[in-house]
Amino acid sequence: MSAIDPEALQQQRSYLLRYAMLQLRDPHLAEDVVQETLVAAIENRSGFAAQSQPRTWLVGILKHKIMDVLRKRAREPQLSVAEGEDENELVDALFRQNGRWASPPQNWNEPEQAMENAHFWEVFEQCNRRMPLNSARAFMMREFMEMSTDEICHELSISTTNCWVILHRARLVLRECLDLNWFGNAR
Repeated sequence: MSAIDPEALQQQRSYLLRYAMLQLRDPHLAEDVVQETLVAAIENRSGFAAQSQPRTWLVGILKHKIMDVLRKRAREPQLSVAEGEDENELVDALFRQNGRWASPPQNWNEPEQAMENAHFWEVFEQCNRRMPLNSARAFMMREFMEMSTDEICHELSISTTNCWVILHRARLVLRECLDLNWFGNAR
């Protein structure tokens, strides 16, 4: 396959938009990045070698566009909100004095089915938006964009130790939010 039909690329728009929203948390910016991705794909569609699925190819382009936006944001001055004591309270609530879980994470009986469930992704997006911005960004870079710790540290201008702490806290917050809002286990 030497080229992809522009109509086929447009069919991936909603998936790409959801992906961009999880990382950027701004619907207008996400729409712009997806539009740039589709334009780049259409302009370079003859270069698609069909060695992967079109969606995989598009996500690869989208990742680069998102990183460009994140780099630009990092260069621009922004007001930063310090991560509050709420995170420490969450950690204290999740663990006992001996360091063990107060309530172990729920068993995902069929994780593949949950991942395909659209409602799960809605809840996941809500949980992601509740995390502090740096935590959500680091988590998305690691788990969705599959970036290395060094790459994350470079992009967010943080130390390796800080990156691991941020990722740990992000996972705790995400676990708690999914436990309450997806599994329905009120504490």
